[in-house]
Amino acid sequence: MRWPDEIRDPAELLPPPAEVSEAEIEGALALMDSLTVDQLVGEEFRDRYTEAVAQIIEAKREEKPLPEASEPEQPAPVLDLMAALQESVSKARASRGEDAGPAEVHELPKPKKKAAAQKQPAKKPAAKKTTGRRPRSSA
Repeated sequence: MRWPDEIRDPAELLPPPAEVSEAEIEGALALMDSLTVDQLVGEEFRDRYTEAVAQIIEAKREEKPLPEASEPEQPAPVLDLMAALQESVSKARASRGEDAGPAEVHELPKPKKKAAAQKQPAKKPAAKKTTGRRPRSSA
């Protein structure tokens, strides 16, 4: 539940109005027209999922056994992320002219031991205070 003072007018969230010239609108429309393709052609744009569903539907209509799922032709390559990172770092160092050898490792100084802190005694619970009320008089 929200209180009335917590609810904002949606108009407050709108961006400020901007002036756009006719030339800018025409340029944007021309760019969109140049990037628009009516039909995607090629093997990489083939919808295999829809084709497989259509085959399953057709097999069920004709009461035939379902088609076997085909295995992928090539398994996806497994990337070694650490090797890729190390290669990227070595390329970056080489481009800066730094030595691509192993990094120098320094020992950290040992921390100084501090004196053990004195424990404070446990606090006793405070006694209950009386309210100081007087008994009612029957007058």
